[in-house]
Amino acid sequence: MAYIGVSPSNGVRTVFDYTATAGQTSFSGSDNNSQTLSYTDSAYIDVYQNGVLLIPSDYTATTGTSVVLDTGATVSDSVQIVVYDVFSVADTVSKANGGTFESNISIGGTLGVTGNVISPVTIGGTTPTLTIGDAGAEDTKIVFDGLDDSADSLTIGLGSTLGTTSHMVFDANGHITKPLQSAFLINLANNTLNVTGNATAYGFSSLSATEVFDRNGDVSNFNFTAPVTGAYLLSATIKYEGINSSTNSGYAKITTSNRDYEFALFHPYNSANANTNHTVAGSILADMDANDTASLQLYINGAGSDTVDLQAAHTRMSGFLMG
Repeated sequence: MAYIGVSPSNGVRTVFDYTATAGQTSFSGSDNNSQTLSYTDSAYIDVYQNGVLLIPSDYTATTGTSVVLDTGATVSDSVQIVVYDVFSVADTVSKANGGTFESNISIGGTLGVTGNVISPVTIGGTTPTLTIGDAGAEDTKIVFDGLDDSADSLTIGLGSTLGTTSHMVFDANGHITKPLQSAFLINLANNTLNVTGNATAYGFSSLSATEVFDRNGDVSNFNFTAPVTGAYLLSATIKYEGINSSTNSGYAKITTSNRDYEFALFHPYNSANANTNHTVAGSILADMDANDTASLQLYINGAGSDTVDLQAAHTRMSGFLMG
């Protein structure tokens, strides 16, 4: 439905003044004030002839740019056409009752929201950014208020399907898990014979491993590859046997691409038990770049030949990304 309203440029109405010639019926184009006649709806114009308001049946107004009198005017008659502004307010959202925007909206300033924002909410664009706070001294917080049973949780992840790519999960009791955070535990798959004993530094990277778990698929054989640059807590246990009274020095290392970490320095024979076997263990917080590798190394000297064996039952390595 059309309504009469105020135009920002022309006010509530526009008046067109014409001076008729003898017998003139059609009035259009530029008037006495160089205004060009134009109207949107013939129901919202008034036509005056010498100050007398004509009824709609006295003229025809269908083109939007002309008015045609049924009876020709007399020379010098004054014909005045008043055009009222017309607009429609059908496509609006009510301030009092609210409603729905069916397309995109752009806001150049600050958007204040009182009440709830109903999901789903999508932040799009080339570099979607959500900023909380304005660099002031006030505290900032995110409150998750949706717990109605013990299974409820707040999940942060990729994709639109909940649970398929959960990166961080906060459960109802405040526990925080990172299901995709890189972490692993591997055991030596088989006893390995005659690896060191005569000053041989034996590396584990090519040995077969049994995975207890490998959360991000970063392990190949007895070798871990860092998926991202960060600090990794690496731990190792090595059990060996086959030493003799002549073995006089040894060390165990966690080896990485950046540097090696010696976690045990020992006298093999003095450290061994009655069955001539010995276990060493240690851990290190290692800095690793993306695609750096980590493994183990064992060195024993003095046996005269490489007679020292690795025992699979108690030889293992583990690690996880700290951050």
